[in-house]
Amino acid sequence: MKIREQLQQRATLSFEFFPPRDDIGFWDLYRTIEKLKPLAPSFVSVTYGAGGVTRRKTVDLVARIKSDIRIEGLAHLTCVGASRREIADVVDELKNRGLENILALRGDPPQGQREFEQPENGFAHADALVTFIKDRHDFCLGGACHPEMHPEAPSPETDLDNLKRKVDAGCDFLITQLFFDNERFYRFRDRAVAKGIRVPIIAGIMPILSVAQTKRFTDMCGATIPRELLDKIEAVEDDVDAVRQVGMYHATEQCCDLLEHQAAGIHFYTLNRSTATRAIYQQIKARVDKPVASDPQ
Repeated sequence: MKIREQLQQRATLSFEFFPPRDDIGFWDLYRTIEKLKPLAPSFVSVTYGAGGVTRRKTVDLVARIKSDIRIEGLAHLTCVGASRREIADVVDELKNRGLENILALRGDPPQGQREFEQPENGFAHADALVTFIKDRHDFCLGGACHPEMHPEAPSPETDLDNLKRKVDAGCDFLITQLFFDNERFYRFRDRAVAKGIRVPIIAGIMPILSVAQTKRFTDMCGATIPRELLDKIEAVEDDVDAVRQVGMYHATEQCCDLLEHQAAGIHFYTLNRSTATRAIYQQIKARVDKPVASDPQ
């Protein structure tokens, strides 16, 4: 089922995983995702490795999620290190294996490379990738957005202009980068609507499980940790269980508030550890098991 059709019915709840490099890790992750089936998530997304490292495993895993586990799959696809021909081959295979949804991304530079470089006969931006996929097959396409601005954007306005081009190219929905302050999400959503961006925006949430790890991620993606939350987790930084409890409580409160304010959905960045996100999911699922309210956009 296309995700755009799910979003017309109710807020979506979904999980994101990345494919391990080795076969043992692949099947361990497959079994982890299999355990999600009783929760009936809206979809599960699988990230896409640059330079061909995990591309094959991404296709295999997301196809098995849909065909064997019977959960809708969302395959990530990036411009990094791939020609148009290589991207076309992946898109065709996803279509042949019954996938209907792709998250179309420019992608981050490969490890050890500071800036994105357009591949030979490839794409420089996600909007071109979206157009290419749309011209080839009738996929439901998602795109990424940044409530606190893309780290490479010179200004918030330029960032929104770039996002508008991506949506105009054919994105059916958006998933945000992780954030910890809902007010930033609401202001971003209002600005997006004012810019003419009318597609559903799903909120990306990552529960804090490690102080150091969370700081690394926020530095990479340009997200900020509210001072009050930062003080709480730093106060218990040496106690793993206490950090986890603070992080899960904050994420749960975030999700409840987002759903009350008609976020199109919640997308959990699991880092391949689904215990915390499963617990939060179970607490908030009842809130979305009802028809979605009229779109505030």
